[in-house]
Amino acid sequence: GSEMPLLSVPKEVAVGTAMLGIAFATGVLAGKRYPSLVFGTPKSSKSLIAKNSPLWQYILDHSLREHPILKKLRLLTVEHPWGRMMVSCDQAQLMANLVKLIKAKKVIEIGVFTGYNALNMALTLPDNGRVIACDINEDYAKIGKPLWKEAGVEHKIDLRIKPAIQTLDELLASGEAETFDFAFIDADKESYNEYYEKCLRLVRKGGIIAIDNVLFSGKVLKPRKDDLAVQSIHHLNEKLLRDSRVSISMLPMADGVTLAFKL
Repeated sequence: GSEMPLLSVPKEVAVGTAMLGIAFATGVLAGKRYPSLVFGTPKSSKSLIAKNSPLWQYILDHSLREHPILKKLRLLTVEHPWGRMMVSCDQAQLMANLVKLIKAKKVIEIGVFTGYNALNMALTLPDNGRVIACDINEDYAKIGKPLWKEAGVEHKIDLRIKPAIQTLDELLASGEAETFDFAFIDADKESYNEYYEKCLRLVRKGGIIAIDNVLFSGKVLKPRKDDLAVQSIHHLNEKLLRDSRVSISMLPMADGVTLAFKL
């Protein structure tokens, strides 16, 4: 992929990140059709480091390396009415670094939104690498598609517009079990367990499954019985702790991300 130049992070990054708040679900509608679009993680001021604090700005200034076309897509997405659903830029950078670290060639992303994270991963993949990008809303992806092309990685992103479970089942049926290196799950929370189980079958030993929004703005501390999204996340968190098929790390980054390493 292209070498990402070191970027001195100006005010628009801080503003953009502050607008995003704690990372929102990218493509909350990837798996199911809902009557409403309001299914992102509720905006919350609960964060270990406030997004408008000097310390947060310091972190961005001293760690964020953002390809200029990624920056372009992020700023475009922030302007979108649902821009808050985009994964945070620091978290997307970590995902791309993990993809590069394990020399990944095949990646699954469940929940694409405008494609910022897909673009970030595609930039690090080799020329024959592929991101199978799952979502059910093509309108959002149309925002990112021209920039995928501009970055020269459009051929690496295979966008599948249909329920993600269907795409995962098709991949399994076509004999692609244990051929993927990395999976990123960030869609409708009620389906997280099903996504996880299917991704676990698709990812090779030594591969990584990253699961987003595992802290859900702190609501996992006291999940309400009528909040199915939080209940689903909480149950999966408890399951992952005891899942002998993986080793895990839960990171307090953005809205919480768990990395599951397949054993």
